[in-house]
Amino acid sequence: MPLQEATEKESLNFNQLCTFESFEEVWSHYGYKSGFKDVIEREFSRTKGITYLDHAGTTLYPESLVREFYQDISRNVYGNPHSHNPSSRLTHDTVEHVRYRILQHFNTTPDKYSVIFTSGCTAALKLVAESFPWRPPTATEPASQFCYLTDNHTSVVGIRGVTSALGVVSLPVSPKEIEARARDVAQSECSSCQTPHLFCYPAQSNFSGRKYSLGYVRGIQARKLYPACDSQGRWFVLLDAASFASCSPLDLQEHPADFVPLSFYKMFGFPTGLGALLVRNDTAALLRKAYFGGGTAAAYLAGENYYVPTPNMANRFEDGTVSFLDVIALNHSFDALHKLTGGMDKVQLHTFGLARYTYMLLSSLCHGNGQPVAQIYSDSEFENPSMQGAILNFNLTDCHGQIVGYSQVDKLASLFNIHVRTGCFCNTGACQLFLGTTNQDVKSNLQAGHVCGDDVDLVDGRPTGSVRVSFGYMSTFQDCQNFLNFVVECFVEKPVEVDQVKLDRLKSNTSSKGSSPCLLTMLTNGKPKHIDNGEHAATEPVVNEYGGKAITKEAKSLGKAQYLTNIYIYPIKSCAAFEVTDWPVCPLGLLHDRGWMVVNGNGVCLNQKREPRLCLIHPQIYLPSNTLLLQASGMDTISVPLENYNEPHQSHGVCQSKLCGDRVQTVDCGDEAASWLSEFLGQPCRLIRQSPDFIRNMKKGHEKGVSSTALSLVNEAQYLMINHASVDLLQRHITSRQESSDHQPLDIYELVSRFRANLVISGLEPFEEDDWSHLIIGNTHFQVRMLVVCCSHYRFGHSVSML
Repeated sequence: MPLQEATEKESLNFNQLCTFESFEEVWSHYGYKSGFKDVIEREFSRTKGITYLDHAGTTLYPESLVREFYQDISRNVYGNPHSHNPSSRLTHDTVEHVRYRILQHFNTTPDKYSVIFTSGCTAALKLVAESFPWRPPTATEPASQFCYLTDNHTSVVGIRGVTSALGVVSLPVSPKEIEARARDVAQSECSSCQTPHLFCYPAQSNFSGRKYSLGYVRGIQARKLYPACDSQGRWFVLLDAASFASCSPLDLQEHPADFVPLSFYKMFGFPTGLGALLVRNDTAALLRKAYFGGGTAAAYLAGENYYVPTPNMANRFEDGTVSFLDVIALNHSFDALHKLTGGMDKVQLHTFGLARYTYMLLSSLCHGNGQPVAQIYSDSEFENPSMQGAILNFNLTDCHGQIVGYSQVDKLASLFNIHVRTGCFCNTGACQLFLGTTNQDVKSNLQAGHVCGDDVDLVDGRPTGSVRVSFGYMSTFQDCQNFLNFVVECFVEKPVEVDQVKLDRLKSNTSSKGSSPCLLTMLTNGKPKHIDNGEHAATEPVVNEYGGKAITKEAKSLGKAQYLTNIYIYPIKSCAAFEVTDWPVCPLGLLHDRGWMVVNGNGVCLNQKREPRLCLIHPQIYLPSNTLLLQASGMDTISVPLENYNEPHQSHGVCQSKLCGDRVQTVDCGDEAASWLSEFLGQPCRLIRQSPDFIRNMKKGHEKGVSSTALSLVNEAQYLMINHASVDLLQRHITSRQESSDHQPLDIYELVSRFRANLVISGLEPFEEDDWSHLIIGNTHFQVRMLVVCCSHYRFGHSVSML
């Protein structure tokens, strides 16, 4: 075969892998609506011919954002907000509205947080450095500590420049130390020691995209985690959200950090030069401020050292007039983001899928001699968007295993109109960690002439930095494809090879399309001592406890593990499922799972046996607005409040219904929902929910020593769990029996959906779950109680309850 023909064949094989169809096999969350391609062409037409992969530097703004902002400032007169004329009041009111929208975006309120506008994230960090109540050591109390994760941006580490002159202790903390050196319980407070300490960490590394646990916020504040567990005093947390907030949702009600610096151009692309510091109001009173600019003083004297700050938190720290037109532009930025994407949850899934797919192919790509093409710097294999952001950091290597300088990659990428970022990304700590660079190496490189930001990419053959690609909400699969083809064309020694074993393993990490898998590992010595049921499912590693059954050495050597692949909730009993990737748990199970049911005119519970059309009703829970949405083909969508049934309907208030032999106390949900259901089902119906004051307990059956478990409107237990491997085996049996008939074989995903399980796991072997006794997701402990079988309706699985 001629060389050219062989090369074309190898390229063809790679191109067959690098297709949108192969992307859809492992991730189904692409785009936000059916017209995603049209949106990109309409809103980002200026990027035609450009592959923009530096969204962690700044994302791109949609054209409609700028148009709407222009129309706004063209038809309105915005005056200085410090004046009191009509145009100034318009500015003041609009700015205050934007403050509220920012807090709403992060699921908190003005009662809990204040928004201080700054010139950027770095200015927000500098504000904390200069106003935090640092204390030098005294005869009775230790000095304040400034503690920071080594994987922090320069602007965070730079706080050390302020603290070092104040006698404050600076303590760098490596990522592995936080939990490895933690204490089992919160340390008791010493009332005589009120020394304030500050711990700073990024919600997401701007170097590798690693997402650090948001649970560290409460852990440090409660002095359960290192270094807080080793030091008396009051601990405060600064959560750097500049990188994280660009593609991920942040809930400050759940994770109440004391200080949260933001950069809006990383979130929206426009406006630039505007950031904010969110400050918890409980913490704000401790801050001290020396300088006072225009608008920050309630009163002062020019001829005497007399100054009283304004009582308003934001006004006190915003020296001079804020960049109010930029703040007003934020209003349109939020509008555009929600209009085009539908929210940060969808942005997170879209961008993570692109990063994951790029990681899978790049890490599997090899030269013709089998040498890997890339050395990737990551703490994960991109299994889960709750642990990994849309950032991929790497260096390319030649066929001899030598690093290709990042400057060479950058220059060639520019020729292909591919925009990436290179260097150390203002994060020396992470750069040192992943590149294996010592402190002495950094000093020696400086002596050799290398400084941050230059193009000296190799010193003595060793890299001084790396290449970073990052994705934004408007990134497309074509961007991934263009980048991968560029790498193949410019840096791969032909013929192109792919490590198929590794690629298959990475694909199996997401065994259900569009899922958000969680690694399952083994618990060998019984259940953990400390259980916290207030966490979210599917955001932490998951542990199984077997009843005397262990993973084989062969399975460990192959890197196999179990994964939680899907989470389903069924808000209305017997109606369609609502799939989620991250969901709160409560004492009754998954929040709002089987919280409602439909009854007929006589108050009898309807199920799919009595009314098959129930499966066509698609309930959805929307937590931000506290509503349950009812959707069905041919019907207008209606919303029902999740809570607040203090004023029951006159004729259908508190009532009793019978469920699985139990009398349950319920509350009627009103006439609008009843009319909607009656019209769709063709018979008089009501929607009812379990009364919040009513407690229904699980029947203990024949299990001894099992504590009482509270239930929602489920049949037998809080959760139903099935194993994907078991369903796969069942499908093969069904298919083999249907080979001689005209029946259409059941799709595996359709078959999984028929079991109506809450938790779908991908196990190593079919029915291995029969021997499991416990299941742990994050810090939440579940007990596997019994096998549930209902063959006539394709329902089997394991009943699971939370301990």
